[in-house]
Amino acid sequence: MQISELEAQINSLQPNSVLCTAMAVAETLQAEDMEALSLFVHPNKGVRFTPYSYVSLQDDLVFTSQQTSLLLQNNQLYNWGYFDGTGDPIQLTFGDYYGMFVYDVDFANPHMIGNNVEIGTGNSINNIAQAYPNGVFIEFHFTGFDPQYIGLDWKSLRLVFEELNGEWYLVGIVHNQWTI
Repeated sequence: MQISELEAQINSLQPNSVLCTAMAVAETLQAEDMEALSLFVHPNKGVRFTPYSYVSLQDDLVFTSQQTSLLLQNNQLYNWGYFDGTGDPIQLTFGDYYGMFVYDVDFANPHMIGNNVEIGTGNSINNIAQAYPNGVFIEFHFTGFDPQYIGLDWKSLRLVFEELNGEWYLVGIVHNQWTI
């Protein structure tokens, strides 16, 4: 679907729809505006950051709305999981993690958008439905960048939302890409 067609559909949606909320979050991520992002974070559950498709309820880091607003200013090293292929720990500040696993490409202007539909698939397990049984996700997807890789360099960002009192709140940011 062309971006102009999506924009027309979005313009016809209710302002509080999950797709409109996801588009606003993507623009907030593009602007690196953590204060604005914190307003979208679920007030009770916070937001979980997942570097690859598989959501680990035990190991993925979760931040409250207040913590989220200050993350880019935080220089603390966190363990975000393990790098695909090497198994080395992903020990990064939030700013470095952000550049590698949140907004490493312009997800506000993707090739495709999936509304609760998985687009990017590889050999990693997608357990969003199990990890977030009350959630829905919007996937911002790039089909690839360099023709020599025949699409194996695809990337996706899945924003997971749950509804609370008629509003959609961000509960998960799941980065995805081809994994070994």
